Amino acid sequence: MEKRRGVEFWVLAVFFALFVVFLYGPTLSIMVLSFQGPQGNLVFPMNGFSLHWFRELFRDQPIGDIHGAFGRSIRLALIVMGLTVLVSLLAGLAYRRHFIGSTALFYIAVASLIMPSIVISIGIGAGYELLGWTRTWYTSALGAHLTWTLPFGLLIMFAVFNRFNPALEEAARDLGATGWQSVRHVVLPIIAPSLIGVALFGFTLSFDELPRSSQVTGDVNTMPKELQALQTNTVTPVIYALGTLTTLVSFAVIGLSLAAVAVIRSRRR
Repeated sequence: MEKRRGVEFWVLAVFFALFVVFLYGPTLSIMVLSFQGPQGNLVFPMNGFSLHWFRELFRDQPIGDIHGAFGRSIRLALIVMGLTVLVSLLAGLAYRRHFIGSTALFYIAVASLIMPSIVISIGIGAGYELLGWTRTWYTSALGAHLTWTLPFGLLIMFAVFNRFNPALEEAARDLGATGWQSVRHVVLPIIAPSLIGVALFGFTLSFDELPRSSQVTGDVNTMPKELQALQTNTVTPVIYALGTLTTLVSFAVIGLSLAAVAVIRSRRR
């Protein structure tokens, strides 16, 4: 006889459903409203259905630099992704053995997670101004984003190597492999899915970051800053089309990452 679910189950189910609606409802609303007709507004009900605002998005805008901001955000996110993967991997390998100052270095590395993002951005911007350096997206903004992505990458790699079986490397060395060969042919293939996860964190966190970008990009904007600027200057659904495009880019990166993990696991089998 099937056991009947109690009242607490339905209460939790309703709470979870409301949470999902609260979490994804605004994003879905923006995506739907971005497909309005030329006379569309910023609120429901929709006025027609077309790709008009997406076409407007790729035309020259009287205000702002959407194309430049989008390209800068993509390039910055790719650079941050690569550096996050490289530094996190090297740190994970280094922390497999205890060394002097390892504990203090760890706390320094993750301290930026508990600091307000806007404070870090203001601090980096003020430091560049004090030193007379020019703030750009590939210098000061890069450093600001790395203070956000590197701690996540480090924590992931520490968890991965904490579960890694060192006997696999010992077996490789017993068979004549050098230290580099054991890392290349044993360690890296095993932790490859985790490295893809670190890359995904690095790209998405950088691509969507606004507070840490606010004071460090200089005279140009990244995509989140451009979106914020458009909210004060543009009152058309073109900002919804831009939001939909950036969301799809994030989903595409996630999809490619999941596909890469699936391919790695299938080859391992």
